[in-house]
Amino acid sequence: MLEHQLKFRVLYSDTDKMGYMYYGRYAKYLEMGRVELLRSLGLSYVSMEDSGLIMPVLDLKIKYIKPLYYDEEIILKTKIIKRPGTRIFFEYELINPDGVLTTLAETTLVFVDRDSRKPCLIPSDFKRKIDAYFE
Repeated sequence: MLEHQLKFRVLYSDTDKMGYMYYGRYAKYLEMGRVELLRSLGLSYVSMEDSGLIMPVLDLKIKYIKPLYYDEEIILKTKIIKRPGTRIFFEYELINPDGVLTTLAETTLVFVDRDSRKPCLIPSDFKRKIDAYFE
């Protein structure tokens, strides 16, 4: 398993009239978690796209357990729990300042050739960097 953790604060612009973080904003933070996990491996979306690989989201699942509020410092844990093939699966946990789990989420992304727009296998460099965590 591969795990990355980061902290962020809920922005005022991401809250709704009830004072909760708006449900539609969660995907932005999940993407931030994915990007930073990959960056921690020396991989970036820019370099992948420059090499002809894109990774569209195929599936997003979120379970809201407790609300998040403006200016709370949140811990976002992002995990890859199994080896990717043509798809890569991410799991997420969001934890509030009291250490309480507030949100569980999952995304599935597909490796796609930018030019043909067809699914492809995980690139060898990407695979090598991730496989090290599953041996």
